[in-house]
Amino acid sequence: MEKIELTIDNKKIEVDKGTTVLKAARQAGIDIPTLCHMELHSMNIENKPGGCRICVVEVEGRRNLAPSCITEVTPGMVIHTNNIRVLNARKTVLKLIISDHPFDCLVCAKSGDCELQSLAIQCGIREIPYQGEKSTYRKDLSPSIIRDVDKCVMCRRCEMMCNEVQTVGALSAVNRGFMSVVAPAFEMDLEKSPCTYCGQCVSVCPTGALTEVDHTSQVLRALSDPTKTVVVQTAPSVRAALGEEFGLEPGTLVTGKMAAALRQLGFKYVFDTDFAADLTIIEEGTELLGRLKSHLNGDKNVKLPILTSCCPGWVNFFEHNFPDLLDVPSTAKSPQQMFGAIAKTYFADKIGVNRKDLIVVSIMPCLAKKYECQRDEFKVDGNPDVDFSMSTRELAHFIKQANIDFLNLPDEEFDAPLGESTGAGVIFGNTGGVIEAACRTAYELFTGKTLDKVEFHELRGIEGIRSATIDFDGLPVNIGIAHGLGNARKLLNEVRAGRSKYHAIEIMACPGGCIGGGGQPFHHGHSEILKARAGAIYSEDERKTLRKSHENPYIVKLYKEFLGEPGGHKAHSLLHTHYYDKSVEVTIEH
Repeated sequence: MEKIELTIDNKKIEVDKGTTVLKAARQAGIDIPTLCHMELHSMNIENKPGGCRICVVEVEGRRNLAPSCITEVTPGMVIHTNNIRVLNARKTVLKLIISDHPFDCLVCAKSGDCELQSLAIQCGIREIPYQGEKSTYRKDLSPSIIRDVDKCVMCRRCEMMCNEVQTVGALSAVNRGFMSVVAPAFEMDLEKSPCTYCGQCVSVCPTGALTEVDHTSQVLRALSDPTKTVVVQTAPSVRAALGEEFGLEPGTLVTGKMAAALRQLGFKYVFDTDFAADLTIIEEGTELLGRLKSHLNGDKNVKLPILTSCCPGWVNFFEHNFPDLLDVPSTAKSPQQMFGAIAKTYFADKIGVNRKDLIVVSIMPCLAKKYECQRDEFKVDGNPDVDFSMSTRELAHFIKQANIDFLNLPDEEFDAPLGESTGAGVIFGNTGGVIEAACRTAYELFTGKTLDKVEFHELRGIEGIRSATIDFDGLPVNIGIAHGLGNARKLLNEVRAGRSKYHAIEIMACPGGCIGGGGQPFHHGHSEILKARAGAIYSEDERKTLRKSHENPYIVKLYKEFLGEPGGHKAHSLLHTHYYDKSVEVTIEH
């Protein structure tokens, strides 16, 4: 690679040809503030529209100031990032942006995490001299995501994430000039657009223009109602990220402290979604083996590859984009919904509580879970299996509101029976984890032999699309894995074209899987954070005594006492679902 020599703030440095001034400065340890720029290291994607002009620098010999995020270095270039001209220009641009921004920081959901707010502090903004008309828009409230476009700064990060990474195409720049904004086509409601509610747009928005629907108030009301029994379930990836909100290093497991905090918040029973993940493996694994055996027996109508169905963002995606393949995914519900169905039947009967008086709350890394629990097929006479879904961020804020000293809490255990799980359940939080857990059980059920080495390292990794062949005692089972909906689209196009070589495919909507979910602490695409969270989940798996879902004694007891055979009539009615063609739902209203 050809090298370029240049000078930045009197520092002589050497960088590769094609490097931007911003990257060159950062390599030299010089900070240039940015707003629209964002680099997603985990996906090797960079958002650099160069529109905000916060990152301007002075280049000697150039008349105008240059946006450093899109200006490439040239030999001998001399750059000033912090002289009076640059600082004044930067402050002027920032004041103009703020002048068309609401001043409701005290009640904004992004306060404290807002990059515009941080820039105002960094640049010493104390007054806004520019007064005039402000652009105003209606607030768009969907089941999972709130669009408060008055707070949009047109950084277009959400557009990049929605279109380039996820290939959903729900967001783009519309209108021109003062009325330009990022929105669904024809400014339709997000709920009527192809949005999957994956929440990746929320995870990259620098302001409060995109936030999650907060269920904290509803949960607090339920906890305060003496006529209700409120139980909570926690997803596997939450324990690997929640600590970041309290200053702990990424990848710090806080399982025991999380359980203790939830009890202090007032939840009657604290359960683990990992239990339902084990249950999912039994049902999904049974379905996989059934299809494999039919395939081996020459059934030409068997639907392969089977696709995992645990991720509601992914389910929304294929309902919108691949309605011709609705019979290909597993019909097994997600662990969140399986837990709710069991909690409001089996467990409610055990404790003698009426279904309508049992409130099930889930703590999830995912904003699509908020939509999923509101779907009509997951309700009985209008009563949902899961009443409220809170994100990891919401739980952290809830704990802080309650003035709980999280870091000094003693570790506590989950409650039985719906809190007991195996290592296979916990790895659901990582890309590759669901199919690895399924292989641990499917191998033993198919071969009748004990699987001594349960780690399938060939299924692990961070690459967007991966494949491996697992030997089921002479039967080669081809596995495909994709995380990020753009990668999912590639595999689904192969299935649609009849070119797929796989027997089973695991798909997760979010980069990294649930550890990188839209409801997790903001990680801004840093791969090291995702790797640390993944490592934490695998370490918890290794510490488990039982590491195969079918070995969970409480799962065995559940089938014996209540469900009957895996895939049987009762299990199917409670634990399986069906899918809908949503492609026709994208309509334009004038």
